[in-house]
Amino acid sequence: MSTDPCKTDPQFYSVVFENDRVRVLEYRDKPGDKTSLHSHPDMVIIPLTTFQRRLTVNGKTHELEKVAHDAGWVPAQEHIGENIGTTESHSLFVELKEPAH
Repeated sequence: MSTDPCKTDPQFYSVVFENDRVRVLEYRDKPGDKTSLHSHPDMVIIPLTTFQRRLTVNGKTHELEKVAHDAGWVPAQEHIGENIGTTESHSLFVELKEPAH
């Protein structure tokens, strides 16, 4: 079974750019939406809106807020995400294809 988010959750993720070094995904969801278990390599997140989210990573659940335009690093992981706020989520993910050195 694939854990590529574009395959597990095509209603939320779409590829907006890809080459041999990176893949850029656009993500959109609404309050109450929840993803299937999926994975990402090391990546940079660029939130385009401010939103609240519940993430379950390695069996541990935590809640967080992402602020619009406050880009950040996300290490490779497998997770489930849920929009627990009152606003839509809209983000770009820049996934790295090259392994860490």
